[in-house]
This record gives sequence, C-alpha cells and structure tokens, in this order.
Amino acid sequence: MKIAIFGSGSWATALVKVAQENHDEIFWWVREKEIVCGLKTHNHNPLYLSECKLKADKITISDDIKEIISRADDLLFVIPSYFLADALSPLSEKDFKNKSVISAIKGIVPQTNQIVAAFLRDKYNIPYTNQAVISGPSHAEEVAKEYLTYLTVASENSLLANHIANNLNCNFLRTTISNDIEGIEYIGIMKNIYALAVGICKGLSFGDNFISVLVCNGLQEMEDFINLCLKDNKQRNMNNLAYLGDLLVTAYSQHSRNRTFGQMIGAGYTACSAKLEMKMVAEGYYSAKCIYELNKNVKAKIPIVDAVYKILYQEASACKEFSLLAKNFK
Repeated sequence: MKIAIFGSGSWATALVKVAQENHDEIFWWVREKEIVCGLKTHNHNPLYLSECKLKADKITISDDIKEIISRADDLLFVIPSYFLADALSPLSEKDFKNKSVISAIKGIVPQTNQIVAAFLRDKYNIPYTNQAVISGPSHAEEVAKEYLTYLTVASENSLLANHIANNLNCNFLRTTISNDIEGIEYIGIMKNIYALAVGICKGLSFGDNFISVLVCNGLQEMEDFINLCLKDNKQRNMNNLAYLGDLLVTAYSQHSRNRTFGQMIGAGYTACSAKLEMKMVAEGYYSAKCIYELNKNVKAKIPIVDAVYKILYQEASACKEFSLLAKNFK
C-alpha cells in the first residue's frame, strides 16, 4: 500500500522518516518550495528538524495536493488543525474514495469546532471505519533521533488499525491499538491546553510540587469533559499511554511547544507577541477557545481550561487566575 503524508512541520517530517522504514515509495505534500528544494538537494527538511536525514530517492514531494492524494492508498494528515480546512479546500468527496485516512493532528478544526475525524466525516463523507488516529506519547524531535517511542493507533476498524500499526512499527517505534477514535482525539486536543497551563506556571515561578497537582487536576478535567461530551459509555482507562502518557510528555518535556508558549505568557508576553516569536503552531492556543466554546453545551467543570481561556483571550492576569485555581485544587 502506498502512503501519502500531508504537512511540512516537525511531526510530519518525523513521520516521513518513520514511513521510509517500511515503504519503498512515499508521497509528501508540502506548501513551501524551500522544503521541496531542500529535500531534493540536501536530503532534509531545511525548515523543521533539519538534522533529520531523509531518503529523497524514496520520496515524491510536491505542492500539488490533488496529485499527491491520487497517488496513494493511505493518506496521513499532519497539518495543524487551524489550517486543515483551507489546505483541503481544493479536494472533494471523490478524492477520498477508496482511501484510508489517518490523522496525526492534535487540535480542533476551528471553522466547525469539530475534532478532525468528525470534520472529515461530515465534509467529505469519510466514515469512521475508513479513518484512524495516531496518538502519543511522543515528540517529533525524539522520533527523528530514533529514540524508542510508543504510539497508539485508534480506529473503529480493527483491520485498519492493525494495518497502520504494522506500517509504523520499526526498530525505534512500537504501537498499541485502540477503538476510541473520538476520546483519543479529544485527549490530544485538551492535553495541549494543560501543557500550556504548566508553561504559564513555570513562567510565574511556581514549582514542581504545584505543577504536579495541576497536571493531576487536568487529567480529571479531561475525563469529566470527555464522558459528558461523548456519552458513549466506553470504559476508558485514563492511565493508558494515549491518555495519561500523552498528557505527561506534553506537560513536562522541553520539546513541548505548548509548554514553551505558556511559559512565555507566564513571563509576561501577550498571546500575540508569543505567537509571533514562535516558529511553530502551539495548538493549545486555539484549542483553549474551541473547548471553552464547546463546554457551554457540555457543561463540564474544567476550571483550568477556563483560566487559560481568560488569560489568552480576555487579557486576564495569569497570576490572579492561577492563584484562584490554587485555592480550589484537591
């Protein structure tokens, strides 16, 4: 089966490296001509993970999304959720016919306030049985360096999940299987908000003792929100890799862009100035607003998300908001 990867950032680049372990031919869609030139000339992505060597002879790279999508059977999307709808706008339902669609995106599509799987289902008529989600715990930087990493592949179609898992497994990457495509998507979205909150705490000079309490409360908030939002009666073990594991790696790792973004906010940057300074998208910034809006109907108790939203979008004092949170933590 031929695979196409869509996106040009760090995680997309790392997944291209993984794909070349098990595929003789890879199709890669990127917008930036500089990346196309860099791969063909120097066997790497000059803008992201430039130290990661790629096998250009295995990769067909292009900025023509319809051309790339027509060449492959498995379509792996690693485009930031904020830009996904625009990137896919040249495509129609027929472009996805007989394709398996995989998302490694950790964010909500802001134009519709939907998880990626629901957006693809409703916009392009791709059933959940033709979709899968790849989740952490993982950071692109470590995958690129071939550090041992574990991923979760979630799909309602067990055959598809196993097919994708088998094509990801290699000497530095292991996979587990799940059927919780919606729950894992929401976890991937929300953990970025809590990582951003951890960064704010670091910027405010809170210590590790308080941050551990913040993360524990964040895990409980995620579970409460997902159970009220989905109402699917699935028995989720929140201590598993795709839930707690993904939260921990994003909250504590030096590679976490959401934690870095939050730390800048805690240190006094405005959200606008922090976005300008960072080269990569911090999904937690957009996710905070989307989850805050969704929760008007869900009505879960998610005070950490509420605090992050107020800081980012209502110019509330980070020090005041986290001092109020501290009084109510258990």
